[in-house]
Amino acid sequence: MSENNQVVMVTGACGNLGQAVAARFMQAGATLVLLDLDRQLIEQRYGPESPRQRFAGADLLDRAEVAAAVKDAADRFGRIDVLCNIAGGFRMGHAVHETPESEWNFLFDLNARSVLHAVHAVVPHMLAAGRGRIVNVGTYSALKGVARMGAYCASKDVVIRITEAMAVELRNSNINVNCVLPSIIDTPENRASMPDADPARWVAPDSLANVIAFLASDDAAAIHGAAIPVVGLS
Repeated sequence: MSENNQVVMVTGACGNLGQAVAARFMQAGATLVLLDLDRQLIEQRYGPESPRQRFAGADLLDRAEVAAAVKDAADRFGRIDVLCNIAGGFRMGHAVHETPESEWNFLFDLNARSVLHAVHAVVPHMLAAGRGRIVNVGTYSALKGVARMGAYCASKDVVIRITEAMAVELRNSNINVNCVLPSIIDTPENRASMPDADPARWVAPDSLANVIAFLASDDAAAIHGAAIPVVGLS
């Protein structure tokens, strides 16, 4: 199915990468289901709903809320062709043995459990339709442990392993599951927190969105379970 006919759900739609991914698919003619915690914020970012964009305010850590949002989208459009799991978060600073339980829970919830709840709700619709594309967002740092980033690396490593397992489980059902592994993304927040760094060496959100769109396209039909580094010049 070409991009201009796809129904695409984007989680974390109000974040920097979420907005870039939504813009990339919108430019290609896709119909969007934009999911984030605060519906009012979605409206501020994207304007009013339209026949080609539907808003879903839902807490990704609440399985029932996610299921309701997905059902609403599937009822409205008849299917969900692509799920882009963009929502996630970052924290660092503690050695592993000093990392508080709250930080482990925060990062595993935001980076892993959010993906689990989204796929739990969406995959049955893809199975019923006989096709689908899922693209998750890990991180290049998850390929090995990094000092004072143990909880973050571990939570994103879970995303890679979920991707690999789902790819094997679903490939015979014509559902592709892959993930991207960005290095530092060029966002206003990262520029503010690292004022001495050179953002020209980072990954632009639009460039990462292009890779995500490729993995969601028919051109990537033969790719299953890939974890693709997208590291810019860093």
